[in-house]
Amino acid sequence: MRPYLRLLHCTCALLLLAPALADAQQKPAARTAYTTFVRGTPIGREDVTVQSDASGLTVTSEGRLGAPVNLIIRRAEFRYAANGSPQLFELQGDSNGADISIKTTVAGGNVTTEQTKATPITHPVNAQAVLHANGIVGSYVALARRLEQTAPGSEVRMYVVPEMEIGVRLVNVQNDRMQLGNDFLGARRYDVVLLNPNSNTAVAITTDVQGNLLTVRIPSQGVDIVRADLASVTVRTHVHSNPGDEPVTIPSAAGFNIGATLTRPPKAAPGTRLPTVILLSGFSANDRDGYLAGIPVIGQLAGAIANAGFMAVRYDKRGYGQSGGRSESATLTDYADDVRTVMRWLSERKDVDPRRIAVVGHSDGAWVALLAASRERRFAAVATLGSPATTGAELVLELQQRTLDLLTLSPEERRKREALQKQIIAAVQSSKGLTDLPTDVRRQADTPWFQSVLNFSPARVLKDVRQPLLILHAGLDHEVEPADADRLAQIAQKESDSPSVELLIVKGVNHLIVPAVTGEVKEYGALTDRNVSADVVSGITGWLTRTFAAIK
Repeated sequence: MRPYLRLLHCTCALLLLAPALADAQQKPAARTAYTTFVRGTPIGREDVTVQSDASGLTVTSEGRLGAPVNLIIRRAEFRYAANGSPQLFELQGDSNGADISIKTTVAGGNVTTEQTKATPITHPVNAQAVLHANGIVGSYVALARRLEQTAPGSEVRMYVVPEMEIGVRLVNVQNDRMQLGNDFLGARRYDVVLLNPNSNTAVAITTDVQGNLLTVRIPSQGVDIVRADLASVTVRTHVHSNPGDEPVTIPSAAGFNIGATLTRPPKAAPGTRLPTVILLSGFSANDRDGYLAGIPVIGQLAGAIANAGFMAVRYDKRGYGQSGGRSESATLTDYADDVRTVMRWLSERKDVDPRRIAVVGHSDGAWVALLAASRERRFAAVATLGSPATTGAELVLELQQRTLDLLTLSPEERRKREALQKQIIAAVQSSKGLTDLPTDVRRQADTPWFQSVLNFSPARVLKDVRQPLLILHAGLDHEVEPADADRLAQIAQKESDSPSVELLIVKGVNHLIVPAVTGEVKEYGALTDRNVSADVVSGITGWLTRTFAAIK
């Protein structure tokens, strides 16, 4: 793939995957600005203008994306006929300091791309394919319109300039609300899966009720592209709502507020001090609902825990949604401190039993839960759901191996990628050799967050955990294998001062803690039951009931 078409990569999967980075918007005859964020850090802005009339649809834009993309868009244009068929894409701009010029035309069932200093490329193309240019916000305008006319389970064809045609499967459509301060904006969320040749990528596309695109989120990459007027901490999308939900704001000693939601039990007696659970999502989900592959994992879990008689709390991570702070400088310890802030705030409420507050973390968010519990003895209990047992450095290498297994690479190319990943890890951990890394790689890897992840050791942290511990794992988890749960339990039983360590493997459930057939990541988009497993819920709530009952 040519340099100007490179996509943003998740730091933990450097040099491995290239899910699409894009967004779009359509406001007739009006210019609309969008801001692109990577892990909460704004890296660029694009102004998009949409013209729709009897002749068809034309989308033009201009803007700039900083590192790691480094793209200046002097002018980009997408053109479609009145029947929705693609006609033209043009780009004039600058990539990493070099001028680029691209022209893609569609005619006679073929698409031809001419570009700077390159031989023209021609491919056959579907007559109704939408055109997509990576890094260009305007790419998604036509897709947003097409999704309005698409039934869940169906596919839209997409031609990624100048590489290939892929499918975009619409998994789910849901009406949402976006909260702007105290006001609400009606929204519609489309959960889609990009069917790339070697992997699938979940993307959430949100429009207003008129079909004008508001946001595009790629959770696995930490990428959010948001209409500029919505890109503030006073705005959040209501991905999931429970009957007992109450939005709250929690002040932090770090100088910012944390946007959170309390979920109350439906039959709680007035004046009762309730046992309470703080819920944490993994690194791939930054919103309070723990939105993964189209499923609000944490939002659903909060409702189920509340139905069992406990207060549940979930919140946006710092720098996301309605939480302030800066994510780009945050470490795992900082995130653990945020958990402790929430716990202390809860302890002062008259409707919370301060002796019965537990923290539950999903996926690598379990690391934050363990770290918070090790640093705050007032937590009554801690639970991990699908937690890795390896060190952070080992986890990154495991993720790379799984990804490389999905790709068609020569032995030499695979060796080079493995060697570079090890070089990255060694350089970040030692702070030596960083200047030897490619500039864009260094910018992504040399961050406080990534360094804290690489240096994290569950075994080391477990030595300071003195609360009752539940280690729950999905039997069909292929992102973090069940063997990690066995290893984590063995470490806890040997090294920690926990009075009780319980291990529970839930059969027939995947890493998202929902029912599955194979548990493979490629199955996520085809799941029919998209609700957190009742067996997982009963495992957690049963353990909480027993644990809290033992507290005098």
